Amino acid sequence: MNRKALLEKLKTKIALLPDNKIQEVNDFADFLLSKIDDQITVEAIQKLASNSKAFDFLKEDEDLYSVNDLKEKYK
Repeated sequence: MNRKALLEKLKTKIALLPDNKIQEVNDFADFLLSKIDDQITVEAIQKLASNSKAFDFLKEDEDLYSVNDLKEKYK
């Protein structure tokens, strides 16, 4: 079913609901949109951080510790 047909079907179903259930559907739609916005924000921040040069100075530092410095190894 394509988007337009699905939206029409949903519109018909919503019109049959009582007012309090319409509010629930609206609240749920707001929730879904909020999740989408949050995901877009997280992905944008991750992309920004991965392209950032802020921690490039760490690449120049020598490693202070090695595996030989461990007292116990995870198995």
